[in-house]
Amino acid sequence: MYPADEHFLDLALEEARKAAAEDEVPVGAIAIYQGEIVGTGRNARECRTDPLAHAELDAIRNASRNLSRWRLTGVTLYVTLEPCAMCAGAMVNARVDRLVYGASDPKAGAVQSLYEICTDPRLNHRIEVVGGIRAEESGALLTDFFRRKRAAGKAARSSGG
Repeated sequence: MYPADEHFLDLALEEARKAAAEDEVPVGAIAIYQGEIVGTGRNARECRTDPLAHAELDAIRNASRNLSRWRLTGVTLYVTLEPCAMCAGAMVNARVDRLVYGASDPKAGAVQSLYEICTDPRLNHRIEVVGGIRAEESGALLTDFFRRKRAAGKAARSSGG
């Protein structure tokens, strides 16, 4: 872990909070190159009606656009939740150097929980992975979000709506 990791994960948490405010699953991502933010992203699947609108993919797209290249060597991606298979695969294909994430995802995590896509030696690129940074905050955002969603659903069912 580097000293700046917690700071940049805090910025990813800000993106996650923005997602929650938009009634999206609160996941945020920040892409950093040479100490500067080159891409940001947050989940937007509901508002865009797009299954690919994951925080990581937006951050990768923005970083590629801002750096004017698809190879994101030298980039560290900070994400509040362990990436899924789609996002981990995108990071490998984009040649991201480093991934720092908050909470593990035992149901869909494809970096260390269910799969190890980012470090799989059979692939042509491997990513340095650091997990568990700001894990409690990241996990609490998700837990609170889904608790509110379940409560709202229960209230709607009990009122006949």
